[in-house]
Amino acid sequence: MDALGMVECRGLVAMIEAADAMVKAANVRLVGYEKIDAGLVTAIVRGEVGAVKAAVDAGAAAARRVGEVVSTHVIPRPHAEVDEGIPVLETGETTRKKIAGSVHGKRDEGK
Repeated sequence: MDALGMVECRGLVAMIEAADAMVKAANVRLVGYEKIDAGLVTAIVRGEVGAVKAAVDAGAAAARRVGEVVSTHVIPRPHAEVDEGIPVLETGETTRKKIAGSVHGKRDEGK
């Protein structure tokens, strides 16, 4: 059974610490992260239900040592339509559209 696990932190450092601890603690895949306003960042993992629960617990504990954990949640066997609504797909791609000109590439350098 597949599950979706999330650890939301205030600040990038805490989220990176959580993500690192999650993938080290259990057999889960880090499928991405989502940056929100006010410094909130959420790490998102997938895997078997038990592994995701263990990973989220480990990630939250690690993040608390270096920053603030705002929220954690595990969704066992999320409905297929939930995947369409979350910002990061299982493939690691984002569902968000890029705004033209918002990301500078190498060709934009030196202009």
